Amino acid sequence: MIRPLCRILAAGAVAAATGCGDPGGVDPIDLADDVACNPAAPATRTASCVLSLDLGPGAGFGASSYPDVVFGPPRGGGARAGSLDVLSLGKGGSIALGFGGGAIVDGPGPDFLVFENAFYYVRTADHPEGDPTRPWKELGEVAVSEDGTSWRSFPCSKDAYPFEGCAGWHAVLSSPDDGVSPFDPVVAGGEAFDLADVGLPRARFVRVTDASKVGASDTAGFDLDAVAIVNEAPP
Repeated sequence: MIRPLCRILAAGAVAAATGCGDPGGVDPIDLADDVACNPAAPATRTASCVLSLDLGPGAGFGASSYPDVVFGPPRGGGARAGSLDVLSLGKGGSIALGFGGGAIVDGPGPDFLVFENAFYYVRTADHPEGDPTRPWKELGEVAVSEDGTSWRSFPCSKDAYPFEGCAGWHAVLSSPDDGVSPFDPVVAGGEAFDLADVGLPRARFVRVTDASKVGASDTAGFDLDAVAIVNEAPP
């Protein structure tokens, strides 16, 4: 079920346990029906519909730009900066996205990418642009589904680097402003996932659930920028 999002009207509004913020500082947003997933819709290679949304405590950043903020390509800030083109899910919050009538298929190499807004804030002599082994991160657990009911989850090693199987620990290098393809796992940044790892040949939906349980105000939890298909189903 899609729950109402909350638009933060005043800086510093404190999120309540419902995830919709302090009643005095938010304004509910009614979600339009046209964000729902329709299998007859045109296929897209980036997320273009919402199957479900369940925000956790401290959610809300990016709500005023929902749903466009999670649709389309990522707007990465590079190795040293996190993007502001994100929706904060809140502690334990989740979102499941689709690609219109399109789908991911298991092909050569990674099949899809998830983009958050991690960045490398620790500079060392070996890593003057930031040490990727010490990222600023808010991890997410990723699951995929063909029917929107049965899900296969990628095991997420969230306790120590490398955080294999999790989303949210690689900087996002792709942006419409820099020309870096969001469909190339070699250069795009973000986290790459292979359907073969969960034994699924095809998936129409990707779900991301905050695993960090950190943050406050309206920026808590996983900050979703975009999801992109590398290996897409033929038309």
